[in-house]
Amino acid sequence: MVKVAIPATSANIGAGFDSLGLAVTLYNYLHIDEYEGLVVRSLDNVSVPTGEGNMVFKSAKDLFAICGRPFRGLIIEQISNIPFARGLGSSSACIVGGLLAANRLMGDPLTKSELINLAASIEGHPDNTTPAFLGGFVTSVLEDGCVHCIKQEIRDDLAFMAIVPDFPLKTSAAREVLPKEIKHSDGVYNLSRAALMAVSIITGQYENLAVASGDRMHQPMRMPLMPGADRIMDECERLGAYCSYISGAGSTIMAIIKGADLSFEADMRRFLDRDGKSGWGLLPLRADNFGARIV
Repeated sequence: MVKVAIPATSANIGAGFDSLGLAVTLYNYLHIDEYEGLVVRSLDNVSVPTGEGNMVFKSAKDLFAICGRPFRGLIIEQISNIPFARGLGSSSACIVGGLLAANRLMGDPLTKSELINLAASIEGHPDNTTPAFLGGFVTSVLEDGCVHCIKQEIRDDLAFMAIVPDFPLKTSAAREVLPKEIKHSDGVYNLSRAALMAVSIITGQYENLAVASGDRMHQPMRMPLMPGADRIMDECERLGAYCSYISGAGSTIMAIIKGADLSFEADMRRFLDRDGKSGWGLLPLRADNFGARIV
C-alpha cells in the first residue's frame, strides 16, 4: 500500500489567473493499493465518489494506461481535509495524489516533471496542480503539454487565513461568468500586478501585496456569486492583512497576514459572527514548501 499526503493550494492570488499558486498546510491523505475491482473508503466520514468517477481512481487508472501497465483495479482510502468546491485545490489534490501513488505502485516509471505535466493537462491549467506537487509559491505556464515553472519557498514571516464560506462554488459556475474578451488596459493592469506579486513574495517586499493582488479579469465577475465577500475583504484590510483575494475560483477568501499576527483570527471571527456569517470557517495556515509526498 502507498500512502500519500497532498497539500491544499490557493491559486490566482489576485491577478495571476491560471498561473500563480501556492501550497498551504492543509492536507488530504490517500492510502492506495492494487486490488481486483474498485473499493473506495472515506476514513473521515466525508462523502467522496465511490465509483469510477472518483478523480483519484481516474488519474491512477490513466497513468497505468499511459505507462502500458496492466490494471486490475484499486482500493482507495481517503482522508479529505481540503473542503470541496471552496477554491482550495481539492480536485487537484485528487489528481496529484492519484498520479503520485500510481507511479509509486508501478516502481516510479515517470519523473516528477512528467507527472507535473500530466497533472496540469488533466486539470487544464497548472496553477493548483504544480504547487501541489512542488510546494511553495509557484509561477507556471502550460504550453504544448509541458509545464514551465519557477518555485520559490515562502518565508515563515508570512501566514495565511482561509475564510471558508458555508456554501460551495463549483469551478464550472465560476468560469461561466468570465468575459470572453478583456480590454487591453485590463490586460496591462493584471500583467503588471501578477509580475509585482511574484517578485514581492520572492523578495519579501510585502508592502506591495495590497496593490499586487488587484485584479480585473475574474474577481469582479465572481463577487456576485459570493455574497458578503466584498465586506470581508474590506475587513481583512482593516485588520492589517497584507492583502486578500478570492482563492482559486472561490468561494474561499484568502488573507495573507504577518506570520506573528496572533489577533487576526479572533478579530475576523467576531466580524463574521456580527455579519451573520457564524457558519463560515477560519483555517489558520502556513506555507507548505515541500509539496505532495509519499509518507
